[in-house]
Amino acid sequence: MADRLTCTVEEAARLLGISRTLAYRLVKSGKLPSFKVGKRRLIPVTAVETFIAEQLSSANAS
Repeated sequence: MADRLTCTVEEAARLLGISRTLAYRLVKSGKLPSFKVGKRRLIPVTAVETFIAEQLSSANAS
């Protein structure tokens, strides 16, 4: 996936090791930024990386 700038919600869920349903909830809540191209909802790969970094940061702060 290193050669792509975006991934689908399903691909992001696999990358994060979470369910597709949870990934869609994160998108809906705005915690995982996305945009639509036609009927496809895409997530920038950098947004997935940022989400992971934020989760690690908040876990370390606890």
